[in-house]
Amino acid sequence: MVLYLPRGTTREAARSVLTEHAEYGRWELSRLRLYADGSRTATLRRAVIRAVRTDLSGPPPEGFVRTLSAGPD
Repeated sequence: MVLYLPRGTTREAARSVLTEHAEYGRWELSRLRLYADGSRTATLRRAVIRAVRTDLSGPPPEGFVRTLSAGPD
């Protein structure tokens, strides 16, 4: 996604636009170009959310209770 920010857009306004896209649209800033006339283009890319592997090799944490379902009666 490419956003065009015209000349005269304050840094604060540009930041708030980019923050909205990042928070609600799951985009992240890939490139920001500032041109000689003062305009900017911001290239956004989809944020990659990586899963963190859970280590199940050790003992269960203290207070952990495993419940087993007996199945349908």
